[in-house]
Amino acid sequence: MPVPSDPAPELAAYAHPERLVTTEWLAEHLDDAGVVIVESDEDVLLYDTGHIPGAIKVDWHTELNDQVTRDYLDGEAFARLCRAKGIGRDSTVVFYGDNFNWWATYALWVFSLFGHPDVRLLNGGRAKWQAEGRPLTRDASSRPAAEYPVVNRNDAPIRAFRDQVMGHIAAGRPLVDVRSPGEYTGELLHMPDYPQEGALRGGHIPGAVNKPWKQAAQDDGSFKPADDLRKIYADELGLETGDDIIAYCRIGERSSHTWFVLTHLLGYPQVRNYDGSWTEWGNLVRAPVAKGSSPT
Repeated sequence: MPVPSDPAPELAAYAHPERLVTTEWLAEHLDDAGVVIVESDEDVLLYDTGHIPGAIKVDWHTELNDQVTRDYLDGEAFARLCRAKGIGRDSTVVFYGDNFNWWATYALWVFSLFGHPDVRLLNGGRAKWQAEGRPLTRDASSRPAAEYPVVNRNDAPIRAFRDQVMGHIAAGRPLVDVRSPGEYTGELLHMPDYPQEGALRGGHIPGAVNKPWKQAAQDDGSFKPADDLRKIYADELGLETGDDIIAYCRIGERSSHTWFVLTHLLGYPQVRNYDGSWTEWGNLVRAPVAKGSSPT
């Protein structure tokens, strides 16, 4: 039986409100048989300090990424992961995490590469859940193994590669750089406090406009209202419904957050995440690089 969507009025104005749940909704559905709660954090040790009761952990680095090739799991490995985590193809998977849900949206995006039918995000993530005094537990969460079919990953609809980015430059199609202004201008080769994650060249992809990913969020970690998001992406950036949009950051984690906003909250039909992002582009021989401030 399908798990009902969250009817909260504050979600109704989004293009696809069924992709979000509130803390109130999740608290009421913790024990639903069809719901699997997944915590995916930047801090991979955080889960063990306390997590939402019943939530399982998915480590973005060791469990979603291929450990030899810079790529994601193939269909067989993804099926094994889901079976071991107790996730069936018909499960409603609710993702949440730390730091404004940026790695939770990354995990949701990877599940979307495999076309998992029902993926949702906890609006506000771990921070909002904790701020409201809702329960956390250190008890180990275990779920019985589930059946999950082998589904071939389909990158084309929501994932971009460097050749497609080159095509966007040539055609003048929208590129959204969601990194910090310092990274965009070339002043920084990395995020503040992440010096190990730099590149040989600083700057941005020619033609890209800068809109830091966190501008889509409120202080409590939840997303801004739909009207505010439209002002940011439609009015300020000039993105139109028919645009073919590519978002990027450093390795695709921050841009997965923006991909979620543009795709599920604002309803842009053609948005892809360039997960190679600046780690690839800034080290790519003969790739064009621009410096300086954004026109926006």
